[in-house]
Amino acid sequence: MAKDYKTGGRKRGTPNKITAEIRDKFTKLLEDNFDSIQNDLNTLEPKDRIRLMFELAKFVIPTLKATEINTNTENQLQEIIIKRIA
Repeated sequence: MAKDYKTGGRKRGTPNKITAEIRDKFTKLLEDNFDSIQNDLNTLEPKDRIRLMFELAKFVIPTLKATEINTNTENQLQEIIIKRIA
């Protein structure tokens, strides 16, 4: 496939029908069983309940990308020469 040129398949930006269908079915499954899921959560130890909630939150709340800050500025400094013309 040539760079930035699609030759077949779905057009760019077209949602995947299977993925959307599975998401809808899974959402319905969770909604229909919400009370039993809540009861199961209530039976867990507090530390296990919190751990599970954090694990499930990954599917709902977007995770932030870790960034690295380089504090070594030694090699990044450049010499600047200013000449005064009289």
